[in-house]
Formats: sequence, C-alpha cells, structure tokens
Amino acid sequence: MAVPSAVSVSREFVRRTLKHWRSDDHAPDASLVMSELVSNAVKAMGFTEQPPHLWEITSQHVVAVQLRAIGGVLFIEVWDDSPDEPVKHNVTADIEGGRGLHLVEALSEQWGIYRPPAGGKIVWARNVLPMSPSPALDGSTLRPRVPEDLEAPPGRTRDQATIALMQRVLDGLRNVP
Repeated sequence: MAVPSAVSVSREFVRRTLKHWRSDDHAPDASLVMSELVSNAVKAMGFTEQPPHLWEITSQHVVAVQLRAIGGVLFIEVWDDSPDEPVKHNVTADIEGGRGLHLVEALSEQWGIYRPPAGGKIVWARNVLPMSPSPALDGSTLRPRVPEDLEAPPGRTRDQATIALMQRVLDGLRNVP
C-alpha cells in the first residue's frame, strides 16, 4: 500500500531477496534505489502526511515492487497507477528533498519509465551484477511475498499491477540478445 511504511518494507524486501539470492553485497545500493522509487510512488499515490485510517485505503493506493535478475542484470521495479512521471528536480544545498532520482541515477547504470498496456507506470532501474544470483531452487522465489493484511484486494488494481510487472518481464526477455 502507498503509505510511508512501504519505503522501509521495500528496503527489507530487497535485503532479504538479495540475501536469498546470495547477492547480498548489492543490497545497500539496491535497497536505497528501491526506497527512492517507492517513496516517489507513495507521493504520487498515497498518504504522505500521517498514517491513514483503514477505511481511507482503497485499491487506488496500491504500489507493487519487483526485483528481477536476468543473467548478470538486476532490475528494480516499482509500479503505481498514477499517470504522473517522477520529476528530477534541480537541487541546491538549502533544499531538503528532491534528491531521490539523482540518487537512483548515481547508483544505477540506467533507469526509466515503462508504460505497460495494463495501465499505470513502472519506474525501473538496472544494475549489472558481477555474478548471476544463485538462489535455492525451492520455488520460493516465484511466490509473491505480501503480508495478507497488506495485500491488495482482488480486482482491477491488483490485476493491473500484476499484469504490468509481468509484461515488463516479458518485454525484457524479448529484448535479450
């Protein structure tokens, strides 16, 4: 959900996933990139001032995250339903915020925005991994890991987020030489 705590939850997701993939030396940079992208999605879709009451949260407040490793490339992806693109601001020493996309750019080889046919947008970052991840082949990396109380309710938005992220995977695989 697009609430401020999503940022820390996404960082933990990255740390645990990369540890499972035996690539945890990339976790500090990857978790910072993920948290900046999620922070932008929360600003675009969610509640930034104070924690919402449960009845205020709707399917419009869904933010989906995904890590993918294809060969030696790590993709960090965040989906939200907002049509607005994140803006890279000119920053000065006296401005507190606005450095997120500068950090993403500094810590990633490439980043961009993908508009899937399912709707919304995926803001992604790409990094090369010196070694391909080697997770345990127990099937656990294929299951979504979302606490039940935070899972988007079944319906259009949940389907849209899932389809959009999988479309990005499919498009990425089609572009592999």
